[in-house]
Amino acid sequence: MLLNGSNRHYMKTMAFLLLFSISVAATAQQANNSRTVYSIIGFGAGLQKWDGLNSRIAQFPQYEQVKDYTALLHLGWLKENRRFISGSNIMLGSTMTGDRDEKSSTMRFFGIGADFGYDVLKSDKLMLYPLVGLGGEFYQARFYKDNSNVDFDDVLQSPTVQNSVRALGLKNSFFTYKLGVGFNVKSPGNKGAIGLQASYNGSFQDKAWRSNDGQMLGSAPKDRLGRFQLSIIFSGIADGMKHSK
Repeated sequence: MLLNGSNRHYMKTMAFLLLFSISVAATAQQANNSRTVYSIIGFGAGLQKWDGLNSRIAQFPQYEQVKDYTALLHLGWLKENRRFISGSNIMLGSTMTGDRDEKSSTMRFFGIGADFGYDVLKSDKLMLYPLVGLGGEFYQARFYKDNSNVDFDDVLQSPTVQNSVRALGLKNSFFTYKLGVGFNVKSPGNKGAIGLQASYNGSFQDKAWRSNDGQMLGSAPKDRLGRFQLSIIFSGIADGMKHSK
């Protein structure tokens, strides 16, 4: 699991943001039944440099530095109400690397967030919406060594050797902001949409890397989140969630 006790305050903040988003949507519906709610799934790629972590890892040749690119999966919903956009999402990311049988590394993360925007186009077929958002992301980095020269019997006999062949795990978490823009093309009859979403996801401060158990480490390297990402988003009308304008 990527989450631990040290991240609980982030989860509480994210829960508040999601509840706030839902309450805004409910209030808007009571005032006006003109809305469309889409369920979304998206696939994309992100670029994030881990200068702090990689500069330290580079000093230890038995480990491989983590990659800058990340594959992304989005799941969530998006609501359009009189051209105002709101939504929440869960995002999973991975460098899609890491081989336990050789020297390698992998970075993966889990994120949640709430987004708000405004459709600047007066069109029944197209949407163009700048957006902002807040969220939280929780990261785990794993580093595998090449243990092919370690004798099997030594592993069985020595606790020290057993510990030496284990992968190194590190964790981090960030309270994040999002600045971006989305573009959607709606299907005939507004049954769904396909579009692109580009954004910059940043953190409000540098955060030190922790042990795999979430413990603070002395002189640990720090990083700041600063990911550029581009995703293709598929949207479908949620059943019973479309109201005429």
